[in-house]
Amino acid sequence: MAIRLIATDLDGTLLDPSSAVTPRTRAALDASRSRGIHVVPVTARQPIGLRAIAADAAFDGWALCSNGAYATHLTDGRMLFAEELPPETIRTLAEALRASIPGLLFASVREGGETFVAQHGYAEIADLSDHKRDPKTMGGVPLEQVLAAPSLKLVIRHPELAPAALFDALRSLGLTGFEATLSGAPFVEVMAEGVTKATGLARLCLHLGIDRAEVVAFGDALNDVEMLRWAGRGVAMADAEPLVQDAADETTASNADDGVAQVIERLLG
Repeated sequence: MAIRLIATDLDGTLLDPSSAVTPRTRAALDASRSRGIHVVPVTARQPIGLRAIAADAAFDGWALCSNGAYATHLTDGRMLFAEELPPETIRTLAEALRASIPGLLFASVREGGETFVAQHGYAEIADLSDHKRDPKTMGGVPLEQVLAAPSLKLVIRHPELAPAALFDALRSLGLTGFEATLSGAPFVEVMAEGVTKATGLARLCLHLGIDRAEVVAFGDALNDVEMLRWAGRGVAMADAEPLVQDAADETTASNADDGVAQVIERLLG
C-alpha cells in the first residue's frame, strides 16, 4: 500500500512497557519521515503528556489528543479543531451516574488540554502516570466547578470500582449526547458526541489532503477500535483485547517487542 500517514496510539502501542520509545521504534519513525510520511500520535493524552516523550519520538508536527477531540501542532501550537462537551450534557451525565454510584470523582480537561480541573479528592487517588501530571498540582474544586464549563474530555473514576464497571454503568443509563470510551487508564473518558480517534484522524487527513486508504493506524485499546476500522490498514497489538484485534486488518507483536516498528519496517521494504 502507498503510505502517506502513520497514526499511532502511544501507551500500550508505540511506547514500550516503561513508556519509552525504543531505538528500533525511533529508527522506524525516522525512516518513515525521511520518505515524507506524516507520523501522527493519536492519543488519550494531553499535550503535557506528549511533551514528555516528544523528543524521544521526534514528534514535532500534528497530534490528536483527548481521543480525537482536538488537533494541535506540537511545534507552533496551532489548533486545527476542538470539539467540546457542553456543560449541560456534562451535568446531566454526572447527575444520573452519581444517583446510581456513590463516591464518583470527576475531572475536566480544558483549554487545549493545558487546564485540568479536578474535583476535591481526585488528586488523592491519582498517580503521575494517570495524566502525566503531578497530583500535587491538581488542586481541587467543588464538583459544580468541574461541571460548569465546556470540556474537551470529562474523566470519571472511583476509588474502588474498576473502569469497566463504570463504563458499563454509564452505557446502561441510556443517555445520549456524548461518546465514552476506555483507554487502559484507571478511569472512563467522555468526549463530545460523535468524537473518536477516527473522526479526529479523518478531519486531520482532510486538512492534509490524505485519503484514508493511505493511512496505517496502530492501537491496542477500546478507544482505538474506530480508528483501526477507519484506516486503510489497521494494526492491533498482540496483547490487545479480541474486540480490538477484530477491528484491525492484522495483529503485530506487542509493544514490548517493537510491534509497531516491525510493521513499519515491512511496509517500507
